[in-house]
Amino acid sequence: MRSAPPSAADQTDGPVACFRTCGLTRVFGEGATQVRALRGVDLSIPNGEIVVLLGASGSGKSTLLNILGGLDRASGGEFDFRGRDMTAISDNELTRFRRDHVGFVFQFYNLMPSLTARENVELVTEIASNPMPALDALDLVGLAERADHFPAEMSGGEQQRVAIARAIAKRPEVMLCDEPTGALDSATGVRVLQALKRVNRDLGSTILLITHNAGVAAMADRVITLADGEVRDSRINEHPVEPDALSW
Repeated sequence: MRSAPPSAADQTDGPVACFRTCGLTRVFGEGATQVRALRGVDLSIPNGEIVVLLGASGSGKSTLLNILGGLDRASGGEFDFRGRDMTAISDNELTRFRRDHVGFVFQFYNLMPSLTARENVELVTEIASNPMPALDALDLVGLAERADHFPAEMSGGEQQRVAIARAIAKRPEVMLCDEPTGALDSATGVRVLQALKRVNRDLGSTILLITHNAGVAAMADRVITLADGEVRDSRINEHPVEPDALSW
């Protein structure tokens, strides 16, 4: 890996970045209990990249991801999505942004236990503006043959891949993944990362992935390290590896 040049925060692979932040801050609480989760984050993330966010607990990774995904609002600074100012939009516009543009994958799968894999994915296709068929989304993550199985009949890795299929069924421009392999063993985690890699390759989705596992960074196009609410390092990986070549 090489460090990005000093002006990298202002550069993109095209005319407009997928995400751009300038002086982004997030403060929780007041007075003696105040917590400054983000302390002036400057980032520019090009479209179509796989970006890994590294950092210890409390570094601001999840807070940043929640703001980029429209789950939370910044306390200050600027935040653009493909050139659109996101800091001043209404709550209804923020809801539409999440619905139309963003797919979320979390450490815990949040599947409906009484629904099959296909039905869990169809929950999203019913509200998306341009969804793909649920079976196609499951096929993208290698689970078409498990479409009629319930979560209790599936392994943890399979459930996580169903969660990924549910996220991609609305054809999101962005996938935001918070510790998607955190509860999985290494072999199962690799299969989940392979599914995300395929989504990036086949759909062109920009993927931001939080992990505590520094080894996962080898598959990324870009690696951003946060500490104490600040970006401490942003590096471009000139030779990303396939997930099955990762060292855990």
